[in-house]
Amino acid sequence: MYNFLSFFIGVLIAIMIAFNGTLSDNLGNYYSLVIIHITGFLVMIGILFYKKLKISFKNNIPLYLYSAGAISVFTVMINNLSYTALGVSLPVALGLLGQLLTSLAFDYYGFLGMPKVIFNKKKIIGLLIITIGIYIMTFI
Repeated sequence: MYNFLSFFIGVLIAIMIAFNGTLSDNLGNYYSLVIIHITGFLVMIGILFYKKLKISFKNNIPLYLYSAGAISVFTVMINNLSYTALGVSLPVALGLLGQLLTSLAFDYYGFLGMPKVIFNKKKIIGLLIITIGIYIMTFI
């Protein structure tokens, strides 16, 4: 099930990049960022009300973990800029490569208290194949 959900999130990201990029082309990057994030906020509020959940903050969580929303703003902004020049597939592919490299570092070093996961041959071979494919998509 989690493999399917992970695949499905990739589908949603591609759709999101196309929608957000087109909105940005029509309204401008900064205004579209506001609209995109207000829409996300309102959807989340609706989900919280529907599930009857309350927002609570815990004192023992490091402050930097709350910065994911700011990272989201920059992610959407950069995707919007890239979409205009590169379309949908190339930003998705290059973003995937960035995610892979970053996640491998998180796994290997055990960042944020995660258990360390050592590289194996399958991961290295898979990463090389993906990198070659993205290189071909980008430069050939």
